[in-house]
Amino acid sequence: MLSFPKPSVEQFFRTFNITHFAVSRDEKKIVFASNLGGAFNLWAMDLPRTFPYPLTYADQSVGYLKIDPENRFIIAGVDRDGDENFHIYALPMDGGELHPLLKAEETEKFFVAQLSEDGRRIYYTTSRGNAVYLNICRYDLTEGNSEVLLVGRDASVHLAAVSPRETGFAWTQLFSNTHQPGFVQTGEERLSLTPDPQVGHRVSDILYARENQLYFVTDYEAEFAYVARFDIETREFSPVVTFDGESAAGLKWHRPSGRLYMVTEKGVADKLYAYSPAEKQLTPIPLPVDVVDQLHVAESGTLYLLGRGATQPPNLYRRKPGGDWEAVTDNRVLGIPQDRMVEPEVVTYPSFDGQEIEALLFRAKSETANGYTIFWPHGGPQGAERKQFRSLFQFLLARGYTIFAPNFRGSTGYGRSFCKRVERDWGGGPARDCVAGIEWLFEQGIADRDRLFVMGGSYGGYMTLLLAGRYPEYMRAAVDIFGPSNLFTFIESVPDHWKPAMEQWVGDPVKDREKLTEDSPITYLENMKKPLLIIQGANDPRVVKAESDQIVAALREKGVEVEYLVLEDEGHGFSKKENEINVYRHILAFLERHRKGG
Repeated sequence: MLSFPKPSVEQFFRTFNITHFAVSRDEKKIVFASNLGGAFNLWAMDLPRTFPYPLTYADQSVGYLKIDPENRFIIAGVDRDGDENFHIYALPMDGGELHPLLKAEETEKFFVAQLSEDGRRIYYTTSRGNAVYLNICRYDLTEGNSEVLLVGRDASVHLAAVSPRETGFAWTQLFSNTHQPGFVQTGEERLSLTPDPQVGHRVSDILYARENQLYFVTDYEAEFAYVARFDIETREFSPVVTFDGESAAGLKWHRPSGRLYMVTEKGVADKLYAYSPAEKQLTPIPLPVDVVDQLHVAESGTLYLLGRGATQPPNLYRRKPGGDWEAVTDNRVLGIPQDRMVEPEVVTYPSFDGQEIEALLFRAKSETANGYTIFWPHGGPQGAERKQFRSLFQFLLARGYTIFAPNFRGSTGYGRSFCKRVERDWGGGPARDCVAGIEWLFEQGIADRDRLFVMGGSYGGYMTLLLAGRYPEYMRAAVDIFGPSNLFTFIESVPDHWKPAMEQWVGDPVKDREKLTEDSPITYLENMKKPLLIIQGANDPRVVKAESDQIVAALREKGVEVEYLVLEDEGHGFSKKENEINVYRHILAFLERHRKGG
């Protein structure tokens, strides 16, 4: 009988990621951004053949992707080693060299929202001339000139949609993640899509059904987001579709049939519906995945979807009218059958104030379990841990680690009030939810008090550091990936267009000085005695390298064991597969060393 070694890092991390895709109008080509070749580039497939081939060799992340309606060229936003300063490039449909469309400074940002129906004009948001509040502009591809359509003020503006005949456009204004009103410009007139833009609420996924009629997602005066309509001629706002305990999270319009397609979020998974406004009929559509990352509706009525599950890496799927879903890509873990990976249990536990917290519990299989548990606070913080494939999770599970991922207060998918409960309270209620989750693990016999690790990224990295400082007795060691260490320096160093929202999101450095000090991990240096591994991208624009530098230096000065890994060509995440593999090798070695006693 042959015996095989434990799964290698490469088996799990040679899966590829897909971040964006676009389908040509004639549905003969799918273009997608992926690290299929080891670094992010644009790839394509010619349908019905589905063998992918590369279009670019830039080895950089793509932030957005559009295909000319006449199938003449591709528009892409490309950054530089994770700095998120996306610049606009054009590319022939068959690939080749990326051609810059706007001469830009390295620090300028450009976000394309739409191409005109004839493919001759690009509508976009940019930091050019307005780094804090941003501007909305139009660029004429034929003439090569650009004009400003809207100057941002008070909070950053983000272009959302352009009317079919280009007589108007819609945008949102970001005061915070939970206060983002929507507006429409028609001629010289500017209208709010909701009755009162000053009331805290969100508007997203705006689309034009007709020149004077828009649909969008909002939670205006509601706990869960729903689909609403705004009629420009009558100035009428009206709810269209509401959901029981689900939040609308995505919206697409199929013009030929007059039908809406809606993705909703319910806790850790998504649902998909079709809705006919004329018939007022809502029809659920089964999904091939747990989480939908992107949905496209072709003129033919064929649905294209990018999605994933807890044991399913990101894949593209297609569903023709009247048919079933079929996979267009075949992204899977090499040599590991799907049933050998771990599906999570959805569990709940009571927090310190009786609030029920939902969590995902990944139990290592009995034949591989090593008795150790990893507590994983998610990023965001206004995000959630969902049934989405993480190579790191499945690899660590295969090595015997159980993983627990709670959706503490502030997480999305549980209503507006729950989501707001992290604002100006980053280290209060959410941290106590995490401690309650750890205690629940001990009480249930899932984890032992001397066999728990804490690890997280971004806000999860911040929470990891905070728990390591406030509650070091709960953990054996900790891993921080791109996490802020000091809320004062974090507030000052975020991208300029984030800064107007920081007071409501995190706090004011003067008015909230006591609270921000209390909630900053660096306040608790004296308590941080457990081993730490800190990982940082040198080009990270969200959590700058200085956030990690300062806590590493301070801890080393006190003689605390700190491993520090800096990725010189990465930002807030991994754009290069070899970097990702290298980081997770370090994480495994760190965990194994401290599992065995240091």
